[in-house]
Amino acid sequence: MAIDLSVGDVAKRSGVRVSTLHFYESKGLIQSWRTSGNQRRYPRSVLRRIAVIRIAQRAGIPLAMTKEHLDSIPTDRQLNASDWQAITATWRAEIDRRIESLMQLRNQMDRCIGCGCLSLADCPLRNPDDHLAEEGPGARLLVSPNR
Repeated sequence: MAIDLSVGDVAKRSGVRVSTLHFYESKGLIQSWRTSGNQRRYPRSVLRRIAVIRIAQRAGIPLAMTKEHLDSIPTDRQLNASDWQAITATWRAEIDRRIESLMQLRNQMDRCIGCGCLSLADCPLRNPDDHLAEEGPGARLLVSPNR
């Protein structure tokens, strides 16, 4: 018989604050149930879910994307190796896109600040006649067209 964990136990075992658990729960990333005394209880499987959430956050994966994947896994069972492979396959593409964007930023930093921003009215090399300003504010050259 599985023993459910209190919010304090989950916080201690997962290394996150109680307020963070409440936040994750409010976003639908984890679920608890209430005792007759109105205390939160979590299944032990929540610990692995929290580990996945924390890894995703460190990798810069949006919580909404993490939630999408976690929603496909029943909450009454542990995440397994197959689940992890499915989750990380999608994350790889997102991380690769971010790496590409960061490399572009790094490579253009010393000669261009992205054009279209308020500090450059005109860039004769990358943005003649400030045509990128028509697309909107901000650094237009550093925004991937696929976003």
